[in-house]
Amino acid sequence: MHLQIGKKNKIYIYLIIFFLFTTISNLQISNSNLFKFSFKDIKVSGLSEKNNLSILQELKKIQLKNIFFIQKDILAKILTQNNLVNSFEIKRIFPNTLEIKIKKTEFLGITNVDGNFYFIGSNGKLISYDESTKNLPYVFGKISTFSFIEFINILKQSTVDIKNIKEIYFFPSGRWDIKTKQDKLFKLPSKNILSALNTINKLNISKEFKKASIVDLRFNDKIIFTNE
Repeated sequence: MHLQIGKKNKIYIYLIIFFLFTTISNLQISNSNLFKFSFKDIKVSGLSEKNNLSILQELKKIQLKNIFFIQKDILAKILTQNNLVNSFEIKRIFPNTLEIKIKKTEFLGITNVDGNFYFIGSNGKLISYDESTKNLPYVFGKISTFSFIEFINILKQSTVDIKNIKEIYFFPSGRWDIKTKQDKLFKLPSKNILSALNTINKLNISKEFKKASIVDLRFNDKIIFTNE
């Protein structure tokens, strides 16, 4: 009988050691009252010092008192309120530290909404434009940010150098045009966009291409060069 009790005690000790020395990122936390630890430190990283501090201050407002009663939805809401946040990882470091690592959204383009300029983030959000990043295409038209992200993903799969794109135009029909830094405008089809984009580099050897300012790729059986 004493031997059985000893085994149980060992199991409890091993469980305690496991919880004390393991970091956990899953916020689906049980309602167990066995262990209670107060937060003494919350660490936020991944953004600028100013933005990290802003998020930290918001987290402190919810007055986390128990590491086992973190509400996932509350934390996620605070983090995603910042448009610079693309994704995040939360770890509970025992006994009393909460560590939050943020991945900053990628700036994909610049657009104008109601007279104000914004960065378009890879998280689908608009971020206030601060002129710190100028090597991005300007995007014209009433776009859906998620449709724009899909288009950018197609561009990344193609042989076109995105860094060489100066402007991107969106049309109500769902079609896109791109203009390069050499001021060549490419009119793209509504379908088979990737195939049309991959055609662009192949046109470099054409005399008509070198003279043209507009290249119309909207047709399956022909390419139209225009100099306007």
